[in-house]
Amino acid sequence: MPARGARVEATGSWQPDQACRRGCGALAQDVVQWGVMEQSLDGLQERLGYRFKTETLLVQALTHRSHGKLHNERLEFLGDSVLNCAVASMLYGRFARFDEGDLSRLRSNLVKQQALFEIGQSLSLGDFLVLGEGERRSGGLRRPSILADTVEAIMGAIFLDSGFPQAAAVIEKLYEPVLKSVDPKTLGKDAKTLLQEYLQGRRIPLPVYEVVATHGAAHSQVFEVECSIPKLSVRVSGSGGSRRAAEQAAAKLALESATRLQAAAPRRPKAAPAAARVAKPPMPAAPAKAPENDVEGGTATSRSAAV
Repeated sequence: MPARGARVEATGSWQPDQACRRGCGALAQDVVQWGVMEQSLDGLQERLGYRFKTETLLVQALTHRSHGKLHNERLEFLGDSVLNCAVASMLYGRFARFDEGDLSRLRSNLVKQQALFEIGQSLSLGDFLVLGEGERRSGGLRRPSILADTVEAIMGAIFLDSGFPQAAAVIEKLYEPVLKSVDPKTLGKDAKTLLQEYLQGRRIPLPVYEVVATHGAAHSQVFEVECSIPKLSVRVSGSGGSRRAAEQAAAKLALESATRLQAAAPRRPKAAPAAARVAKPPMPAAPAKAPENDVEGGTATSRSAAV
């Protein structure tokens, strides 16, 4: 069922009905009247690489619930699904050799709040947000959760304005620099997992973790954990508010130490193949064929001369 206030045509594009036009129009007028938006929306649309047919949809996507009844939470709900589907499709096409687990790990890290917050920062969304006065005073323009939610709402607005293919194209454009700056093989893996994979790949025994000390009161303890890799003579310590956090901190330091040691170690020359090392014995020379001569008393007489 289409949402109240909207009409979905056979093409999949969204068209505002009269009631929605009135609501969005009132919101846009209010934004202009009170000067809530600091810059023209043209700059944001240029950064997105997409120009809205119905610009009031973009205004609604930028409007926080603290500003009034017409806000971006429903668009955020829609955009969350659009974003997940578009990122999943993008990863499926780019990483043909990754299995389901690796693709799921990548997707979850690319659509989490921190990743969306960084995209929001790259778009300078804080310059365009429509917030209530109290939210603005409390730092809402820079709050990671608000910026991340607004990115999702904008994707939902693009989906309603032009459909999924256009929304997916905008999402892929925004994620292009993100994918260039991360290692898809390690993104989302914790330090203990990365250390284990590093050692297993070099046939080095796994590290040993040991709690060596605890500090502080029972309700606010700090754990100190030692991580050792005997074969590499690596022994480091990490601390954290829980044993797991301390182990992760120690594993991170151990991985850095192991990587430095392996990089500094002199490389052994590659051994020659076994076939090249074993010299083949020389082939015996073939005996010379004796001429057909009659030898008598050490004197060779040619048959043709005797005839």
